[in-house]
Amino acid sequence: MRFLHVAGAVVLVLFAVSTVQAAPIVFFGEDLNTGESTRLSSTPNADAANAAFLAALTGVGTEDFESIADGMGVPFAISFAGSSGSITATLSGSGYVDSLPGTGTSFGRYPISGTKYLQDVIAGSSTSALTINFSSAIAAFGFYGTDFGDFNGITELELTNGTTKTVSIGNSTNIPGGSALFFGVIDTTHTFTAITF
Repeated sequence: MRFLHVAGAVVLVLFAVSTVQAAPIVFFGEDLNTGESTRLSSTPNADAANAAFLAALTGVGTEDFESIADGMGVPFAISFAGSSGSITATLSGSGYVDSLPGTGTSFGRYPISGTKYLQDVIAGSSTSALTINFSSAIAAFGFYGTDFGDFNGITELELTNGTTKTVSIGNSTNIPGGSALFFGVIDTTHTFTAITF
């Protein structure tokens, strides 16, 4: 199984979108690093994609893992205030919250904001794959990630709500460790209640 390392903030948005859009709309920005021992000092491409994603939305809930205990392993639940009330996102599969202050990395993985991030996420079709189940359907999901693609890892999300839609993140492959990306998807036509990496 390929390990994926989701770092930084997970952004969830509930139904409310400022304009009517065809589905799905994808936001992607990637900043390549020169090696995995040092964090990128800035992530302008990822940040621009995040800003465009957030500008298209209203009622945004964000999780940066800072309030979750260091070492807390999946499964756990996160509550988000959204446009239609509180929504719970339950993470299952693999991963744990890690803390990494300073400018170093953990084999190319590091937080984008603050000191905490979700570490050692396994992706794939097994029961250990990271899955996020939502208590109500959502129309948008976004996240920052670090260290994707350094071993030719291709990342896809499966969005589920009765049927499953696969969305490719489009990250670069065979790149130096420690690179960072932001990926977001908005689909107001086909909302979803679960995401699997």
